[in-house]
Amino acid sequence: MFSHPRMHDSLWYASAAPAPKTVPLDGDRAVDVAIIGAGFTGCSAALHLAEKGVKTIVLEAQDIGFGGSGRNAGLVNAGLWLDPDDVVKTIGPDYGERLMTELGKGPSLVSEMIAKHGIQCDDVRKGVIKAGHSPSGQAHLEEHARQWQRRGANIEVIDRKRIAEMSGSEHYVGGIIDHRSYYIQPLSYARGLATAAVKAGAAIHERTPVTKLEAMGGKWKVKTATGTVTADKVIVATNAYSDDLWPGMKQEIIPVGCYMYATEPLGENVRKTILPALHPIYDTQPAMVFTRYDRDHRLVLGSLGYLPPGDAAAARHWPHRTLRYLFPHLGEQKMSFKWAGTLGFTSDAIPRFHEPAPGISMTLGYNGRGIAPGTYWGQMLAKRAMGMAASEFPLPVTPIKPARMRSLWMFFYESAFSAYRLKSLFK
Repeated sequence: MFSHPRMHDSLWYASAAPAPKTVPLDGDRAVDVAIIGAGFTGCSAALHLAEKGVKTIVLEAQDIGFGGSGRNAGLVNAGLWLDPDDVVKTIGPDYGERLMTELGKGPSLVSEMIAKHGIQCDDVRKGVIKAGHSPSGQAHLEEHARQWQRRGANIEVIDRKRIAEMSGSEHYVGGIIDHRSYYIQPLSYARGLATAAVKAGAAIHERTPVTKLEAMGGKWKVKTATGTVTADKVIVATNAYSDDLWPGMKQEIIPVGCYMYATEPLGENVRKTILPALHPIYDTQPAMVFTRYDRDHRLVLGSLGYLPPGDAAAARHWPHRTLRYLFPHLGEQKMSFKWAGTLGFTSDAIPRFHEPAPGISMTLGYNGRGIAPGTYWGQMLAKRAMGMAASEFPLPVTPIKPARMRSLWMFFYESAFSAYRLKSLFK
């Protein structure tokens, strides 16, 4: 698999804002809330708790944003990738409409966090385009837009001519623009949330993997190799990078790979012909391709699945082949960065809210939508830890259930993505 364990390989790591100074946990602590995981969810929860004066500690096995929070494409998308009507059919009209309303406002919550805490994350407030790669793909996009428009969302349908102008590619038949959405430097945002949480009074300890959760007289003892934390409440915020800390948690997530490349900075004349209005784009192919710029005008592109490691032919040729197909006038480009991560999917593409024991809360399964939902779920888990009723969540509390036929799902996803990459060889 093309799964680099080092976050240091990525463009985001090379260009991120500084992280707050932390040290591994050393000794024993007592807090109101312990949080496991320092990604978007964990840092958002810590910030919202600390602002209310709740004594909070975050334990991170690696670095802040080490998992999906520091490896994603940086698109701050609204809602889920499912059609809203399908969400309502799956979890019912009450939870379904509440979930769509709340996650539809997710990008606004991220904007609020950025502005309130002065987070420097290279945010570009351009709507996100989803491009139709085929007539059937475009038809689905138009239905998706209609369903959101009935709910008041600012989503616009665009035709073949306009998407060619906005993308610089002739290979799309149309698309939609979600004007609620935009893009950021994701690791800078995660670090910004963490910095704000520390300023508000939270403690963060990196390089401190949690080894065990143990109930103890109405409280929880969170054990690590270098100390323990005694807490009234525990928030588990590990999502796609979950292990077996709580039984069944890892098996409920279906891991899906995501990989990215970044070119050298492109010249102004070239940028006038490729994403000239700076809208990021992803498409309707099963192994979607996404493209965007970073602050230094590098073109970032990626897709789903795992590529072979190192200098294997597929890893070397995929970005060049893809750019030639989408933008044949671009010419050969040097790839300055390549990196990968893992997304956490669920079998029905809907997140989960679990409370497997009194005082333990978690959300899992963001299905490729990590930034806005992660920020939102962190806020909600913080409110829950401060006494908000579980019924106020826009998801029901459900038991942890390992995904049915998880291995088959994993094989299906990877086989499908590999097949589409192979197919692209002959375009």
